[in-house]
This record gives sequence, C-alpha cells and structure tokens, in this order.
Amino acid sequence: MEIAVNTRLLQHNNLEGIGRFMFETLKRITTAHPEHHFYFIFDRPFHEDFIFSDNITPIIAGPPARHPLLFIYWLEFTVHDLLKKLKVDLFLSCDGYLSLRSKVKQLPVIHDINFHHYPKDLPWLVRHYYNYFFPKFARKATRIATVSEYSKNDIAEQYHIPHDLIDVVYNGCSAGFVPATNEEKKAIEKQYAAEMPYFIYVGSIQPRKNLQRLFKAYDLFRKKTGASHKLLIAGKKYFWNAEMQDSLSSCAFKNDIIFLGRVDETVLHQLTASAFAVVYVPLFEGFGIPLLEAMHCQVPVLTSQVSSLPEVAGEAALYCNPESIDDIAEGMMKLHANQVLYNKLIENGIQRRAIFSWDKTADLLWKSCIKTLNANTPC
Repeated sequence: MEIAVNTRLLQHNNLEGIGRFMFETLKRITTAHPEHHFYFIFDRPFHEDFIFSDNITPIIAGPPARHPLLFIYWLEFTVHDLLKKLKVDLFLSCDGYLSLRSKVKQLPVIHDINFHHYPKDLPWLVRHYYNYFFPKFARKATRIATVSEYSKNDIAEQYHIPHDLIDVVYNGCSAGFVPATNEEKKAIEKQYAAEMPYFIYVGSIQPRKNLQRLFKAYDLFRKKTGASHKLLIAGKKYFWNAEMQDSLSSCAFKNDIIFLGRVDETVLHQLTASAFAVVYVPLFEGFGIPLLEAMHCQVPVLTSQVSSLPEVAGEAALYCNPESIDDIAEGMMKLHANQVLYNKLIENGIQRRAIFSWDKTADLLWKSCIKTLNANTPC
C-alpha cells in the first residue's frame, strides 16, 4: 500500500504533544510494516532523524503551514495535488487536518475539540478556523482516531459522527521518564528551585491550562502551610492573557513561581522525576500525557476531576475541582501533609502506567489505518 502522512509537526528539538504522538507512532508503524510504502509530507526542511526506515519517501511541500490561511492553501492545493499525483491509498493526518477536496481515504487523529468548548482561549482567527473546519474534517474523514473515550464521545456528540467510526488510540509515555535518585533530586532542586522541594506544571501556557487559578492556589498553599516549596512552570508560552498576568502579579509568593520555558527533553525527564508532585489542573484535556510521565517517575499527581483526566489517571491521582482555587490548594496541602496518601498515589501510579504505552498506541493506530483502507464510505 501507498500511504501519505502529514508530518508537518515533526520538528527537530521541538516536539510538542502532537509532534511527540507523530514521532512515537510513525517510528513504530513504518519500521513494523516494511511491506508498505510511506510518503512523509513536510511543509519545511526536515531532520534525518525522522526518516525512520527505508520504506519512507520524504517530500518537502510548502508553503510552511503555521497560519490559518496557509493551512487552507497547504491542505487544499499542496496536499491535494500531491495525493492525486502520488495515487496513494490512504492519507494519515495525526494533527487532525484533512484535504476537503481530496477523494483519497483519510484518517485524522483528532486529539480533542477543546476549541469547541473554550473558543475564547484562542486568538480570533485560530478559533474560527478550528470551529469552521474541524466539523468538516470529521465529516470528510473515512474514519477518525482519537486519544480517549472522553474525546471519542465528545467528537461523536458534537459532530454527529457514529461511535463505531471512531477508534480510541491512547497515548503513551516516552522513554527517559524514570525515578530519580536522592542525589539527582538534590542536584535538580539546587539548580532550578534554590535547593527547595517543588511542585511542577508541564505543558503549554494558555488560559485553558488554568494556570491563573494554579498561581493563586499555590499562593494559598504557601500561606496556610508555611512550606517552602517552589512552583516550577515548564512549557512554551502560547496565549498569555491579562487574567493570567493579574493572577501572577497578585501572588505574595510570585517570586517562587519559576518559569522555565520550553526545556530540553532530558532536562524535562529530570525535572519531573525530582519534583515533590506534578500539578496538572486544566479546565479541559483530551488525554494529559504529563500524568503518565509522573507515574513513570514515581511522582504523585494532583489533577482535575474533569474531561478525560480521571479516565487516564484512575486511582493514581488526587483530584480537585479546577474551577476552585480553594480545592486546588487543598489538594496541594493534602500531598504535603499526608504521607500515606502520597505513597499510595505513587504505588497506584506504578500499576496504572502499565495500561498505556506507545507500542500499544502504534498498534491501535495501525489497526485504525487498516479499517480505514477497508471502509467503503466516509463518516
């Protein structure tokens, strides 16, 4: 079979969530299936590390698609023309974007539809693009893959897609997330947290991630406990707004909230493994990979009781209401004060993490590809 793949988010030293999903699944699928040929479609020069096997032909096809207007041109002209020219059997798109003009069978991975529920958290043009085109992508798709049962049900309900045409392919955890020794923890605390224990948030910085409440909850935790824990924020700043700035500025302990920006993958492994706890309390999430990363590092998690997060974490996390500053702070205080609970969450995480792996993800995504190839009609 000839399979074309949208690989525009495979960027060297810059693999965000969906880019990581692409890397881990495509590496496994292409090497496990040498009998099939894959065209990797990049929108800019690519790194050789992404050409995983001999059955891959990379193609650079511009223009670089990083803007809604360029998305349209790239998909409806560049990608459309390539799919027609190459006469492929399937177009796999792990970021969910499809060519609406193409007659090729198409499988998007729609990780979630947060933009449907929280449109105002995105710039005007971006949210209008997503909310106009993703319903069309969903209906154009031959099948759909997504990363949780929550997202499956959400896509089915909002876009009126039959449940049996949506496949769940849970995320995994990358290699390198392993427990740290006491010596390693002390070294990381010294380098990044002034030799103090710390909570860590890992992820993009945007309103939906609920950092505005996390800042205030951390401040309340510090005031009520007198603890010296820092709060580290590891992630790229996407959409910073006035509410987030006001929340940070009003904190008495704002100097102990440390922004690291996007960190190197090896450093992220060390930071997660050396944390006192991971705090991940978004308002909405399609999966939540930082939960798995914490479980593999044997670090407890405080997370939101909403969307897909309980489905992923099970009994391996302490839950809170993400819209309540008091509740988030209470969760942080419980982790600080209750050693039995703290240890139990770690033990539960060791059991829970076995459910998820990139090997399983790749296998499920490949099965979804086969179902798509064998399908007769689009969604």
